[in-house]
Amino acid sequence: MSALAARYARALAEVLREAHQNPTPVQSQLDDFVAAWNTSADLREVFLDPSFPVAEKVAILDKLNTKLQLTQQARNFVAVLINHGRLHDLREIVAAFHEVVDEELGVSVVAVTSARALGEDQRRDLEQQIAGMTQTKIRASYQEDASLLGGVIVRIGSTVYDGSVRGRLDRLKEELIAG
Repeated sequence: MSALAARYARALAEVLREAHQNPTPVQSQLDDFVAAWNTSADLREVFLDPSFPVAEKVAILDKLNTKLQLTQQARNFVAVLINHGRLHDLREIVAAFHEVVDEELGVSVVAVTSARALGEDQRRDLEQQIAGMTQTKIRASYQEDASLLGGVIVRIGSTVYDGSVRGRLDRLKEELIAG
């Protein structure tokens, strides 16, 4: 996360904290705005055009807001990004906001890669084990990679726990070569 994105993300989190407002709806609304941003080249073109007046960009935001139904804080945040010419950093800033909120709420974002699809019971058990290990709540995403042969790889931030069969075989190979 860049310093710029972190600064904007922390500022929004602070505004919400001071207003005693739950950040989850704002996260969802900003995600909706990012989705609209990603799918509309015309929207990006208008908002990123430096010759287009800021007041008109904010008016377009307000018209778009009739469909998106942004809270006042989310709408004002996007307007601040428009006023400061930071919409080109929108995706990074929203991702940073998610990280700040997760940190404040004690949530660890976990990426699990398994050799095959895990059932609901397996996912629940794995998430409970990770939550116990990290002493945090868990938000996990799952993907499959048949080359693992079996087991799982768990990534929490920059830490990787490799419990895959392929990982074990690679470690064994290194030991045999070294030894």
